[in-house]
Formats: sequence, C-alpha cells, structure tokens
Amino acid sequence: MRIVRKNPQRVSSLPNEPVDLVLIDGLLEKYAGKKGSMIPLLQGTQELYGYVPKVAIEKISEKTGLSVSKIFGVTTFYSQFRLNPVGKNIIKVCHGTACHVQNAKAITAALMRELGVEDGGTTDDKIFTLESVACLGCCSLAPVMMIGEDTFGKLTGDSATKIIKEMKKNENK
Repeated sequence: MRIVRKNPQRVSSLPNEPVDLVLIDGLLEKYAGKKGSMIPLLQGTQELYGYVPKVAIEKISEKTGLSVSKIFGVTTFYSQFRLNPVGKNIIKVCHGTACHVQNAKAITAALMRELGVEDGGTTDDKIFTLESVACLGCCSLAPVMMIGEDTFGKLTGDSATKIIKEMKKNENK
C-alpha cells in the first residue's frame, strides 16, 4: 500500500559546499528579540538546508546573543535536528512495536545491503539516507517505511528493496 503526499523542497548543502547564510536572514528577522525562539529558528534553518550547519549555529548565536554551546546543546538533545547533510531521499523504517513484531529488522537489513550503508548512513551519491525510527504511527500497515512524505506498508525485505531499486532507476533518468 502506498500513500502519497507532496514533499516540500529544501536547499541541500553538501559538506564541501559553502552554506549560503543569507537564507536564514528572514528567520532571524522574524524571531528577533523574541524569547523562546531557539527551537523555531533551528527548525526553520533545518527546513532551509536539510540540516543545521555549524556556521548557521554560529550566525544564530551572533544575532540572538545565545551561546553557541547552548544552541548546540539543544540541537543535539532533540532527535529532530541533524548536524550533517542527509540524502535527497530519507528512508525511515519504523521499529515500533507493531513493526518490530512484523520483522522490521529484516527490512532495515535488506535496505542496508541494497544501499551499502549502515543504519543512520547516507549513500556516497547523497541520494538516500537510511534511518530506523521509533514509530511512524501507521501500525495497521506494519511493517512500514516512509521515504520523504510517501508511506509504504505491509513490507518485506524484498518489497522494500524493490521500491529503492525503482527509485534508483528513476533517479538515473
């Protein structure tokens, strides 16, 4: 089963590419002088870049007066934030109770073999990032994975890798 939703576009930045910090100026203006703005600033930054670049943390610190260590601490505390670039397609494999008993481990293992990455890793071509997550809230479809905003349910290792192979084929067109 497949449920399709639109995937919002993000500006991606690879580790060796410069980060255009002008992109966060609007966020900084929007939250200027507002208490409790750190998390919305980090969320907006991640929405723009796909992760929270270190140079963006430094600029947020400079403009808000919050210490770099405090911002970094919040960024590393909450699992929603990323400090490294991710692939164009983020594959989230649910490992919640319903998916776990339906053998989610086999799906993750099959995807790791297909992609040549460990759990949490990004392919060298920056097309895919594989993540195990605690729950996707689709228990009736267990086992489930999401790729971007697309949800795939009732999976096996073979059906999950078939989806990835099809995406790879479409990516190379």
